[in-house]
Amino acid sequence: MGAYPERKRPVYLNLFKIRQPIGAIVSIIHRVTGIALSLMLAPALYAFDLSLRSPADYQRVADALSTVGGRFGSLVVVWMLVQHLYSGVRLLLLDLNVGVRIDVARRSAWLTLLASGVTVMMIGVLLI
Repeated sequence: MGAYPERKRPVYLNLFKIRQPIGAIVSIIHRVTGIALSLMLAPALYAFDLSLRSPADYQRVADALSTVGGRFGSLVVVWMLVQHLYSGVRLLLLDLNVGVRIDVARRSAWLTLLASGVTVMMIGVLLI
């Protein structure tokens, strides 16, 4: 060919086919929930401000949140908040060298997912 030896070209890497460990998945979820919560801060503040303007505006916000979509959206936000909190505490403990053994770290990752699910289910029962 030329003066350069033949090189193997990189192959297409499908990140969805790579099986990530549970710690990596929880870490990614922590980052995504943090970004989503940050992006939802402005609309939440707007709804809060609207609810404080007048009794009629408060009722509009309350009616919007009491629909099926509003309740579902509220549960999604609660899940993101508690998942971000629980996985953040887990990551903080890992930074402090608490639970760094691989078996303990994997259990704590699963525990954050389980705890956030249980928390959302308990709050969901209260919303019904």
